Amino acid sequence: MAPLNQLCLLSDIFLSILSLSYLPTSAIIPKANVSLPVPSSQLVENLCNGKAVENRRFCLKALSTPKIIAVVDTTQLGTLIMKLGAANAKAMLNVYNEIIKKPGSPQALKALNCCVEAYKYAILSFEMVSLELVEDPQTANYDVAVIGPEIANCEKELINAKV
Repeated sequence: MAPLNQLCLLSDIFLSILSLSYLPTSAIIPKANVSLPVPSSQLVENLCNGKAVENRRFCLKALSTPKIIAVVDTTQLGTLIMKLGAANAKAMLNVYNEIIKKPGSPQALKALNCCVEAYKYAILSFEMVSLELVEDPQTANYDVAVIGPEIANCEKELINAKV
């Protein structure tokens, strides 16, 4: 795959992760055992400076962990981003599962169940895309692109149910 296509794929991937970001960054970004901020790699810089990335500062912060900084190619970076996305989606799934346990209206329960299904789908997709990045990048690009609409539908349902 050409480097520009890889950068577009990684931008799509990162945008999907951003669409899942309802938690404060401290819940998404693992704490690094370093006293000074870790400088970002050139791969991360290129990704975060891409036209598709709306929040450059968040992108750099989210992708400035020592593990991500150490990557040497876009496939490794994409795989780590997918793992970050899956972890974030799992955290959100746990939040929705806890909210469902509390009493609420039937409309709220329907919306929350929609979100549970959306985040289950996101987790499976992120895990699947991690494998596809090596074998079939075009399929990975499609699979990551369809995560966003699922999460957007969850948001819409929550708004309509006034949750």
